[in-house]
Amino acid sequence: MKHLKTLVLAAIFLFGSTSIMNAQSKVAHINTQELIAAMPDYKAAQAEMEKLGKTYEADIQSMGKEYENKVKQYDAEASAQTQETNQKRMQEVAAMEQNIRQYQSNAQQEMQKKEFDLLKPITEKAKAAIIKVAKAQGFQYVLDSTQGQGVILADGKDLMADVKKELGF
Repeated sequence: MKHLKTLVLAAIFLFGSTSIMNAQSKVAHINTQELIAAMPDYKAAQAEMEKLGKTYEADIQSMGKEYENKVKQYDAEASAQTQETNQKRMQEVAAMEQNIRQYQSNAQQEMQKKEFDLLKPITEKAKAAIIKVAKAQGFQYVLDSTQGQGVILADGKDLMADVKKELGF
C-alpha cells in the first residue's frame, strides 16, 4: 500500500512538472524592429521620407542662399545708405532669418507627422501577423526582443521566420 501511495504521488508530481513545462513553452519572442525594417512596405516608406526630406532640405538651402545674398548686398551698400534704410534692411534680414527657422521647425514637425502616418499601418500589419502566427502555434505570450525592450534572455521560440512567411517575404 505504501508503494502504491508513493507511485501515485510520483505520477502526480511528474504530471504536474510536465504541465509547468508546457505552460513555460507558451512564450515566444520576436525582434519587432528587425521585422519592420525587413518589410517591403517599410522600405517604400523610408524612400518616401528621404524624398520629402530632400525637398525640405533643398527649400531650406535655397532660402539660406537668398538670405546670404541679401546680407552680402546690404553689407556692400550699407555705407551708401541712410541709417533709416540700413535699419529697415536689418529688420528685413532678421525677418528672413526668422522665416527660415520657422520653416525648418515646421518641416521637422511635418516630417515627424508623415513618418508616424507612414509607419502606423506597417506596425499594425506586423502586429497582426505576429498575433496570427503566435495563436496558430499556440503561444500565449510574445515578447519583443528588440534591444532595450527589457528582454534579458530570448532563448524561446523566435517567430521571425514564421511571421516573415505570413507577411509574404
